[in-house]
Amino acid sequence: MDILFHHPFFNPDDWLIPLKQQLPEATFHVYQKGENPPADYAFVWKPTYEMLASRKDLKAVFALGAGVDAILDQLRETPDLIPNEVPLYRLQDAGMIEQMEEYSIAAVMRYFRRLDEYQQLQQQGRWQYLEPYTYQEFVIGVMGLGVLGSKVAERLASLGFTVKGWSRSPKNIANVKCYSESQLSDFLKGTKLIINLLPSTPQTQGVLNKTLFSQLAQGAYLINIARGKHLIDDDLISALNSKQVKAATLDVFVKEPLPEEHPFWQHPTVTITPHISAITRPAEAIPQLVQRLRRLERGEQVYEGLVDLGKGY
Repeated sequence: MDILFHHPFFNPDDWLIPLKQQLPEATFHVYQKGENPPADYAFVWKPTYEMLASRKDLKAVFALGAGVDAILDQLRETPDLIPNEVPLYRLQDAGMIEQMEEYSIAAVMRYFRRLDEYQQLQQQGRWQYLEPYTYQEFVIGVMGLGVLGSKVAERLASLGFTVKGWSRSPKNIANVKCYSESQLSDFLKGTKLIINLLPSTPQTQGVLNKTLFSQLAQGAYLINIARGKHLIDDDLISALNSKQVKAATLDVFVKEPLPEEHPFWQHPTVTITPHISAITRPAEAIPQLVQRLRRLERGEQVYEGLVDLGKGY
């Protein structure tokens, strides 16, 4: 069994040493440009066209992350990147749920306790009391109720917040009022803070825009930890300058690293982190990869993490 491996950011040994221990029967090939090693399976992140195209013997492609938008974007441009009959799988959780919960809670609490404003007052040398928010008025809306979004919504509700959720299809989550695709306006009404965890698809591109911001409660907050393509940057800057949106925490951007000249860097109410809200942990991802691969080798149908190319996730 031959496995092609490619990850442009991780040290390959972080993956290959434990993978070889759990799959001793496999031969691993770290992709190098210009080479064309055999491959029954591909474990990849942001693969190049040359890496995958024309591989008629592939049994499956495993994306080394929860998001597969980069691969799907490539497929729209070059449909023969992966043969039609070859399934594409994405990771589910792999340590990301806990990290997303931690990041979301930290960002929410910073705004709920108005610590961002107190930091600004400190920089101005001002000793000033700010009226605290209440749990009742600080309504949180989670956009995207997949594996990650549903857990974030549940965790925030467990802390006492009023939490709403919005997704393409109807969902049922304990202590979370759920809205489906046609109910976006109802979901946004009265919402004080939005956390975006939507999948990146052509339908969700640019969903965080001036129309959406105008329907939020005055002085709302935005936390974007999904994808940069969801956000219209200029619309957010306008909403911040008009005070319709009070502040934003952004972990993802259309272009990464965020260019030095981008106005987000200098905006006083924008907090930037370098796409670290949830990082794939090899130790938690590898057992998932191995279990699915072994089932496929036994001829079983594997649906966990299988990407619906039509839906985009």
